[in-house]
Amino acid sequence: MDLRILGAVAAELDGRPVPLDGSKQRTALAALLLAEGTVLSDERLTVLLWGCRPPATSTRQLYTYVSRLRTRLGPRLCLERHGTGYRMDIGDAAFDGAAFRGLAAAGRADLLARRYQDAERRLHQALGLWHGPALTGVTDQLRESEGPQLEEARLAALEDHAEAALALGRHTELIPELTRQVALQPIRERLRGQLMTALFRSGRQADALAVHDRGSEILAGELGIDPGSALRALRQEILTGTLAPPEAPERRTATVSPPAPAATSPAEPGTSPVSPAISPPGRPAFPATEAAGLSDRHPPVPATLPAAPADFVGRTTENRELLAALRGQRGAVITGPAGTGKSALALRTAEQCREDFPQGRLYADLRTADGGPRAPREVLGWFLSALGVAPERIPATLDERIQLYRTLLSTRRLLVVLDNALDDAHVRLLLPGEGPSRTLITGVRSHLASLEGLRMVRLGPLEPAEAGQLLAAVAGAERLAASPEAAARIAESCDRLPLALRIAAARLAAHPHWTAGMLADRLARPGRRLAELRLGSLDLTSGLRNVADQLHPADRTAAGTLAATGLTRLTAGDAAALLGTAADEAEELLERLVDAQLLDAWSAEGANGLCYRFPPLVQLFLQPRHAPAPC
Repeated sequence: MDLRILGAVAAELDGRPVPLDGSKQRTALAALLLAEGTVLSDERLTVLLWGCRPPATSTRQLYTYVSRLRTRLGPRLCLERHGTGYRMDIGDAAFDGAAFRGLAAAGRADLLARRYQDAERRLHQALGLWHGPALTGVTDQLRESEGPQLEEARLAALEDHAEAALALGRHTELIPELTRQVALQPIRERLRGQLMTALFRSGRQADALAVHDRGSEILAGELGIDPGSALRALRQEILTGTLAPPEAPERRTATVSPPAPAATSPAEPGTSPVSPAISPPGRPAFPATEAAGLSDRHPPVPATLPAAPADFVGRTTENRELLAALRGQRGAVITGPAGTGKSALALRTAEQCREDFPQGRLYADLRTADGGPRAPREVLGWFLSALGVAPERIPATLDERIQLYRTLLSTRRLLVVLDNALDDAHVRLLLPGEGPSRTLITGVRSHLASLEGLRMVRLGPLEPAEAGQLLAAVAGAERLAASPEAAARIAESCDRLPLALRIAAARLAAHPHWTAGMLADRLARPGRRLAELRLGSLDLTSGLRNVADQLHPADRTAAGTLAATGLTRLTAGDAAALLGTAADEAEELLERLVDAQLLDAWSAEGANGLCYRFPPLVQLFLQPRHAPAPC
């Protein structure tokens, strides 16, 4: 049994993910693990799950969450009722929180005892246990209560690791990672001092002093204070050239140095350790890497991908096609209507081929919070930072960023995931140039097929059996087993779209007093269906709106007119008659709606030309009278 909180809260039993029903059940698991075998009271659990205003059914729901945990985690873990609370004994299960704490403490002890190699090794292992921000997927209450101290422990271990590596003479290797960490934690003076030390020992005295001066400006501007005595003393030693050399430099007989510290990207603190990259014989290093503050021998290994859904279901054929493309000589594009799980499949595939891209994985969501396209210049800034370029050396212009980005990737094998691409022009500027890197793109628009050399994989609704599996994975199999007919009704009301199914199942999990039949009845009402398919940050309507907003206003109005008819089959002639336009003009409109994945098209025997159909949920959304009620 593996239990994890240093990243997405998760559990694995014999190598298989244990299904956890949303943030509440993850919160219950993480809180019990953090209690470290002591009794966690009902009152405390209730606050962590719901805050200061729990629902009237909180006692019953709490019992349900704990009962499901006990069932799903199995007999190897002892989860028992004690008085007015619960206690968990994990036995011999592996828990990353405890492992990190033990390794970090041992590494700290080694550091104080000047056993620098042992300290560096243990702290390296400790930081390697982090796979993203701690307590991802839990409630805000638990994250705000426990997250800061976990993050502080990570940063302390990071600083201890850098201290040990500096003592061993690995200053040049540390510069990219320390530069990134100082940018992320600008007021942590110990990190800033370590970066200054690494720069000075690498022959970059002016850069070391610039790092001090920038820190002094930040401390004065944000906190109204001067740097501490340790940082001031370090600056004086750098000015006078009296800074001591490494205390215990290693004697290196191998051509490849030990790995550098764990890389931490701006999106995911504490990701996997850095591995050295070897350039192909005969290919010279790009001169700009030195100007960018990079180490050619030990570039950082970015790992900025979000975690893939642990309860991913289906898409076996599509997944196989994507893996074959990425492991071969081409990248891939995943396209399909809103809600078909394009992003989830991309992350699942990227996770499965992690070993095929040992030099890193980059990720960017190309859609902003308001649904618009994200500027390529901003994305390239993220990527260059993750690749180890010092913030002050990232080029200002878009063209220079493109050139440096493609050069850095020309000798490395990385996977670049570009999520929610608007169109082909939006993506082209972010594609790697020549070299072994591969790109995985997701987007709605079918003309992403114009991107050269990429395999196109299109998604549609899940198969009925797969839809049932996803509902069971999120809501719990026992909730649906008693009423398979209701489960089938829910799936069809969701058009068997993964996003809609996940929302429906999450609503069922959030309302333990509902039966599957009750939810099926609620979804059966067309006037409320889209309102039912919204829970927290999950909202099918939002995804559809992002697509519809990209239409020309006249096309959006015409689509609403056609959707309002309720017809389940349209031809260009039908559309022309309804809209009062010529048949050719109506056909062009229908094809634009097909391109936006708002309309299905097919050729039927006996039909004069193509036939078209709005998927039911799209039809509901486009109807002018549609106005979803609040949650």
